[in-house]
Amino acid sequence: MARAGGITNAVNVGIAVQADWENREFISHISLNVRRLFEFLLQFEATTKSKLASLNEKLDTLERRLEALEVQVGTATANPSLLST
Repeated sequence: MARAGGITNAVNVGIAVQADWENREFISHISLNVRRLFEFLLQFEATTKSKLASLNEKLDTLERRLEALEVQVGTATANPSLLST
């Protein structure tokens, strides 16, 4: 009788060990995927910041050009004689 109980305990221990390894493997996969996601988000943030900075510079340039054109239009409107030359 003791021998049958020993086999049952060994089987239960084997099942528990197998389940533990499967859980560890699952956790390892989850951890790896979380790390990959985090790295992607860091890279995405850096790329986005760079692109936004570039767009901001272009927008600043366009705003300066627009201000210069507004000044020219204002000057021409105030002095119509400048338009006929």
